[in-house]
Amino acid sequence: MLPTGATEATVDIAIVGAGPAGLYGAYYAGFRGLSAAVVDGLDEPGGQVSAMYPEKLLYDVAGHPGIKGRHLIDNLLRQAAPFDTSHLLGRTAVSLTPRGAGWTLGADDGTRVHAGAVVIAAGLGRFVPRKLPCSVPYEGRGVAYHVPRLDAHAGRDVVVVGGGDSAVDWALALAPVARSVTLVHRRGTFRAHDYSVRQVYASPVRVLTDAQVVACHGADRLERVEVRAGEDTLVLPAQSLVAALGFSSGLGPVADWGVDLEHRRIRVDQSMRTNLPQVYAVGDVCTYPGRVPLISVGFGEAGTAVNHAAVALRPGERLAPEHSSDTPPGGDAPAASTAVHPVPSAPAALPA
Repeated sequence: MLPTGATEATVDIAIVGAGPAGLYGAYYAGFRGLSAAVVDGLDEPGGQVSAMYPEKLLYDVAGHPGIKGRHLIDNLLRQAAPFDTSHLLGRTAVSLTPRGAGWTLGADDGTRVHAGAVVIAAGLGRFVPRKLPCSVPYEGRGVAYHVPRLDAHAGRDVVVVGGGDSAVDWALALAPVARSVTLVHRRGTFRAHDYSVRQVYASPVRVLTDAQVVACHGADRLERVEVRAGEDTLVLPAQSLVAALGFSSGLGPVADWGVDLEHRRIRVDQSMRTNLPQVYAVGDVCTYPGRVPLISVGFGEAGTAVNHAAVALRPGERLAPEHSSDTPPGGDAPAASTAVHPVPSAPAALPA
């Protein structure tokens, strides 16, 4: 990541959103010989996949009978690694202003990315976790809102709060690596899938329903929590608390950029173009007649957008790219036309 402060970068394509569609768009930009910068408000790539189900198996991604969410994101990062891509994470894109024949994308920390084309791949928008009031002082000191890496909780007493799929999935995934796992839900029944609920009751996870976490304690880090269950108050050891209470989302600043909207989605044509010149939208942030909200659909939309952007940026080039089997990554692929200065690329892939 870049240090806080105003920094400028110049690239061919600026991509807003580091979810699956945005990351695949970064790969395809590199494949077409275009430099790219990916901007995302989360501190790690992956968007909704990393925030909500990194350990869950996805069964509808082409070419994978089943793949964990975090492995899909790792593979997308590795796929784009040979190319000229910067990942500007932990900063939110807040403005889009014309600059010559292109655009300047402004982030909330002062970073400015100058680009010939922009691909908005913001998914359902910026995710803001719903929080337990008592846990806020321990954020980053034992309290988390999602679980990107299970081994970060190895050997700990973990309390998971929530009743949806994320809470139940994380409780099940953490059970083999944590010292203990307690799942706390304020209602008597779960919203999660019935099969997962049956699994959690059959697992070593302690399940407390009609219960709420009412206090958190610890000196420098979280050490224990108080849970009110009926008339009883339980004090549980907890070096980790995962508040899986869901996320609120919205388009945020994107809604003010002048793109045509329809039911809080960006309207695009068959080339993924918005109403703004050389600005495209892909993935769940966009809408057109008959769109199906699938990761695999987002991949195709990202490829479509980048190929059309390549032609717009370099008139005379073919819309259809060369065969990938004839253009190995990092080998004979065309060199990127614009260098990124002074933005260093983030590590291309997270450790598996």
